[in-house]
Amino acid sequence: MKAVVMAGGEGSRLRPLTIGRPKPMVPMLNQPVMGHIIDLLKKHGITDIIITLQYRAEDIQEHFRDGKDIGCNIRYSVEEIPLGTAGSVKLAEDWLDETFIVISGDALTDFDLTSIIRYHNEHHSMATLTLTRVDNPLEYGVVILEEDGRVRQFQEKPSWGEVFSDTVNTGIYVLDPQIFKYFGKGIPFDFSQQLFPLLLEKGEPIYGYVAAGYWSDVGSITDYMRSNADMLEGKLKIDIPGKHIGARIWVEEDVEIAPDAQVYGPVYLGQGVKIKSGAIVRGPTVIRDFTIIDNRAAVDRSIIWRNSYVGERAELRGCIVTRQCSIKARSLIFEGAVIGDNTIIGESAVIQPNVKIWPSKEVERGATVSASIIWGNQGRRVLFGRYGVTGLVNIDITPEFAAKLGAAYGATLPKGSTVIVNRESHHTPRMIKRAIISGLPSAGVNVSDLGNMPLPVARYSTRTTENVSGGLHVRLSPFDNRVIDIRFFDKRGLDIDKNTERKIENVFFREDFRRVYLDEIGRIDYASQPIDKYTADFLKRIDMAGMQNYDRGRKLVVDYSSANTNAVLSYILDKLGCDVVALNAAVDEAKLFRTTEQFQESIKRLGIITATLDADLGVKLDTGGEKLYAVDSRGQQVPAIQLAAAVAKLILQAHGGGTIAVPVTAPSIFERIATQYGGKVIRTKMNTFSQSQAALRDGVIFSTDGEGSFIFPQFHPGNDALFAVAKILEITVKSGVRLSTVVNSLPSYALVRTKVACRWEDKGKVMRMLNEQYRNGERQVDGVRINLGDEWVLILPDADRPIFHIFAESHSSDQAQILVDKYAGLVAGLQR
Repeated sequence: MKAVVMAGGEGSRLRPLTIGRPKPMVPMLNQPVMGHIIDLLKKHGITDIIITLQYRAEDIQEHFRDGKDIGCNIRYSVEEIPLGTAGSVKLAEDWLDETFIVISGDALTDFDLTSIIRYHNEHHSMATLTLTRVDNPLEYGVVILEEDGRVRQFQEKPSWGEVFSDTVNTGIYVLDPQIFKYFGKGIPFDFSQQLFPLLLEKGEPIYGYVAAGYWSDVGSITDYMRSNADMLEGKLKIDIPGKHIGARIWVEEDVEIAPDAQVYGPVYLGQGVKIKSGAIVRGPTVIRDFTIIDNRAAVDRSIIWRNSYVGERAELRGCIVTRQCSIKARSLIFEGAVIGDNTIIGESAVIQPNVKIWPSKEVERGATVSASIIWGNQGRRVLFGRYGVTGLVNIDITPEFAAKLGAAYGATLPKGSTVIVNRESHHTPRMIKRAIISGLPSAGVNVSDLGNMPLPVARYSTRTTENVSGGLHVRLSPFDNRVIDIRFFDKRGLDIDKNTERKIENVFFREDFRRVYLDEIGRIDYASQPIDKYTADFLKRIDMAGMQNYDRGRKLVVDYSSANTNAVLSYILDKLGCDVVALNAAVDEAKLFRTTEQFQESIKRLGIITATLDADLGVKLDTGGEKLYAVDSRGQQVPAIQLAAAVAKLILQAHGGGTIAVPVTAPSIFERIATQYGGKVIRTKMNTFSQSQAALRDGVIFSTDGEGSFIFPQFHPGNDALFAVAKILEITVKSGVRLSTVVNSLPSYALVRTKVACRWEDKGKVMRMLNEQYRNGERQVDGVRINLGDEWVLILPDADRPIFHIFAESHSSDQAQILVDKYAGLVAGLQR
């Protein structure tokens, strides 16, 4: 059998290890990581090997040559342009005339390849995917199998809500050459994202083999450190090179260990390594060829590549020192730090945790380095969370960080394009916004600065301004006033998708910023009359003439939350002929953040004023203008889900039907309302992006998250509490009813929710076991939904925290609570 070893990886997340070498050539113990893969192939009798190359192809070709020195026959297939995983293998089609195996050259494994091949042949499969189970499946392709091993569903890098299994694709495939008929040569094509789903759709036999044994993607610095330790500790079944001298210490030829040196295994010492007098080495540690550990130096849980020097009394703790580095006397390098090739660390210098130093640098004597040198901090693996790019101001989100983020974002956009930039009315978002703005023009991107506008105005301006490629908004987190959120929009004014997030992350972490020439630097201008344009279109979408036929129902109490929404909504409400009592209308940045207790107190005060004035409605806007909270004419707070249901009822009634979108967590009251008015309901994931995408679908007239956010697609497909206030006013005036009357007419429902703690490493396993136990042929939208006739339970993993949310709806609150308790216990039990 022939093997295809895929070795085109650049390994950007391993930088600076991969500066000057491709990812498959990063050393593990005594040889490049790909060398261990070739050893595994030889162990199973596979010596006819084709290596696919792209990034720094010559490095791999020069090292392995034709393979004869290692008992193999090696050929090479080089991509001139990126062709994807399947596209690169297609280039070698002429050599692959029988069943063959594909394996990654930059991962570590000891899987039984013979058993995988036998399984493939016994099942007469066209494609057999080797799978394994991992604690955190988010960074991998999840594969769901039928009981007979056939592949049932693929999930490419899912969110926690989409995870139905912890069984992931390892990138090891046994394939029949017939696969090549499904795609052409020279065309970018991917195995997991395109070919395998296509085979599944065509009904071809495609199976999954859940392998036992060790597998590591070696995708990050942390993975690299752990994989080296795993090799030394015997978790990976390989023969550790060198001579075992006892106490889990392996040495190659010409190793010298001073009599009074202390070495505590597991430790690997390469050829010619010298451990001098009084030095202490604690494992798991790898010290490669010809490296010297001088007198009384201490090396603890570290990796040191070849030809490096560690000076007297220097200390290395949990770090990586690459090739030909000089660590001078009494210097100190802490956990997670990486020192690039040919770097000099001066005497008594201190390298703080997680600092990355790129190759060929020199740190001055006595210096303390707390930030990465030249190319910045690489400590984060991902930038984006549920609320965009989020972190503590001036700690995680610094001006330097923000400028680089702006440059990274700009690099993903065409030169000459324009980005709308906005912020909240607070001095910390102002600082961060200005830093972001400084980064964008460096990539040849123009900036249209809105200043500080409500978020719906920023989304609307992004969607309606010509030649705009995207936008962003900087705000104080509504949950913690020490935290900044940076929200990114696409050209439609909607939250960017995951692919765009990953593009920005890739540029940011690779620090591959586009620096344009002088005459291409972007311009910074202020947007022209954004409020006027927003309000003019806004008022066109409200039936003002129809409202004039009704005299009652225009008395409101509006709490503007001391934000900038007053500058927009007060004008609109005046045009609609409303009698408005305004609360907290002046911008006050000291009041932009409110604790839960302060928020509830403001709702209580809003209710008292609304009831005292006999107003038709009292509303409170969040500081960004995207969420709406309401009290009725009696001063009672309207629960968010009931407010959403009341608005849905009024909208469906006014339109004589239509489609509304609600999240999977919402009760079935929406289906009952829709049936009453000849409408229908679509269910979405519990996030803003999915809510907006649903609003773009044909026939959708209203979308809500059931937690205070409302989208009316006839205006624009983003959350807009300002428009929601006007729309609720319009439909209640024209219906001749107060909101409280509509709320009282809603069907009854009983929905109960709770939370269950779950360790991060158990979440994937729990999702797999739930999916296996409760799958019923239905395609899950988000989490695992268990339908129980006219009752249901939803088990939803939290995207940002180590918990599960449990929702249950039943005939009564008591019965719903019983269901919640039952399935909370189940989730807790599956973790044991």
